[in-house]
Amino acid sequence: MKKILLITAFISISFFSQSQILITLLFGDKLNSDGLEFGLEGGMNMSTISGLETNKYLNTFNLGFYFDIRIKNQWSVYTGVLVKSNLGVEKLTDNDMKRLSAKIYTDVNKTNLVGTYHQKLNYFLVPVFLKYKFKNHIYIETGPQFGLMYKSWIEFNTNIDGYDGTLKEYNRDDINKIEVGAAIGVGYKLLKGKGWTIGLKYYYGFVDVYKNISNTKNSSLFIKLNIPVGAGKKKDEK
Repeated sequence: MKKILLITAFISISFFSQSQILITLLFGDKLNSDGLEFGLEGGMNMSTISGLETNKYLNTFNLGFYFDIRIKNQWSVYTGVLVKSNLGVEKLTDNDMKRLSAKIYTDVNKTNLVGTYHQKLNYFLVPVFLKYKFKNHIYIETGPQFGLMYKSWIEFNTNIDGYDGTLKEYNRDDINKIEVGAAIGVGYKLLKGKGWTIGLKYYYGFVDVYKNISNTKNSSLFIKLNIPVGAGKKKDEK
């Protein structure tokens, strides 16, 4: 029952996510206050999956929105949704492909085609961090992060006689839909604490990525940029 409720909550969040970003752009100045900062979060992340032979990081971009809710003094709760966010790993080896029961592409002579295989996973990611802001505008944050996987595939990229080709083998049914882990991060708020925020966080998952393969955990290093929408305008009007 708890799993069903959690999945329902994530589906609801994902359904409204794009409209929420539009709301942020239109009404950000009304949603920001002394106790609440609301804006867009974007950046890139370098992810991998433990327990596989490959150790090549997958580099992708992410985008979403955030709430920074002040609770007392320099303490706040940071949450939101990364709407466009990918995890995974690059350059799966032949042993990895066999372990994942994935197709290895061959030519008419049954010779393996030259190319690279990548596992890509699309998630909605929801952080729930406790955040502490120092007076020098540096902050630290830590807490759980939850994810809902909505699409996954093994991607084969090749170049044959000057022609690029990409094939996808979808393996959503082999992946655990719910992702749970923890993260720790640090960052700095620009313009004497009144501007954009740049940050770095490391995430490690507690749930196996693959249903039938143990010790396969997501991990990722996120480089992020937070843009408060309308906060500066609100302050200028006072």
